[in-house]
Amino acid sequence: MTEKEFLMVLNCIPDIGFVRFNNLIKHFGAVEKIFSATKAELEKVDQIGPKVSSAIISCDKDKTLKCEMKLIERCSVKVISYLDKDYPVNLKDIYDPPIILYVKGELTAEDKYSIGIVGSRYASRYGLQTAERLGCELAAMGLTVVSGLARGIDAAGHKGALKAKGRTIAVLGSGLANIYPEEHIKLADEIAKAGAVVSEFPMATEPYKDNFPRRNRIISGLSLGVIVVEAAKNSGALITTDFALEQGRELFAVPGQAQAATAAGTNMLIRQGAKLVESADDVIEELGDVIKGHMKAAAPGGRDEKISKAPGGLNEAEVKIFETLSDAPVSIDEIVDDTGLPVTEAMSCLTRLELKGIVAQLPGKSYVRKD
Repeated sequence: MTEKEFLMVLNCIPDIGFVRFNNLIKHFGAVEKIFSATKAELEKVDQIGPKVSSAIISCDKDKTLKCEMKLIERCSVKVISYLDKDYPVNLKDIYDPPIILYVKGELTAEDKYSIGIVGSRYASRYGLQTAERLGCELAAMGLTVVSGLARGIDAAGHKGALKAKGRTIAVLGSGLANIYPEEHIKLADEIAKAGAVVSEFPMATEPYKDNFPRRNRIISGLSLGVIVVEAAKNSGALITTDFALEQGRELFAVPGQAQAATAAGTNMLIRQGAKLVESADDVIEELGDVIKGHMKAAAPGGRDEKISKAPGGLNEAEVKIFETLSDAPVSIDEIVDDTGLPVTEAMSCLTRLELKGIVAQLPGKSYVRKD
């Protein structure tokens, strides 16, 4: 076996994270010597107790590797180890980087300029539109968008980056032969063509609940900073913010409505010192010299494309209303003030625009543009 193959086998053994791996390497000097050691020799290593030593001794190396290689070839996956030169620079600097990264697509040197976008799986329309807009703006300016392929905010951030024809990386809490959630398999394929889908878990790993906090440290580890778009007080997205702070990453949050449950976490982060974000410009301003020289002007389909041009077939009053709306909710009073239209005419226009599928009404008589 090659060194990388030994590492792949070691990565398949439960409870062997980077800290134990590092202790083993320091003690034995080479990864292959770990598998030829006796149980007693293994247990002399710090944090290697009877359970872990037994798992190493009982591991069928050839069978384990054969199963992995079969799935790797079937799924067209590349394997990068911690010891490889092309291991992501940002990730290598964290306390417990993955021993192995399974990659579908390509990781590039430019991905060191990455921003994470995370948030609620049960996001509001406003949250989804904001995440997609931020992903689009950031990708159009040359930054890679990193997220977790989950429903809600994660998927919206990825879609925004794809819309801008930029790079995006999806980090999974399952193996690459077991994409989760299943309805995002097509999205994962699109991401792999425009960036990469990655996982530290062996190929057939199921999406167990305990995998996702581990996944979150990789999202923040790959990134220069993390944006939380929507999150309740107990949201799993806040686990990513904890990792981001531990790793010395910048923390950003999008403000939300005071009484909205999905804004409780983000508003709390802002009170605690997270940088308030309304657009990609806020992120760029905070990162400053870190990304100086890497930025590029926004491309068509990116941050300059706010769909300010109204669709054809609208009358003058409908165009006025359309241009007043955005992806942020606007009340009927604000629409009337901005357009100067009488309330009855404004309401009539909004009804027609809803029927045409151009705008959507939200609770509380507020309106947004509809994708």
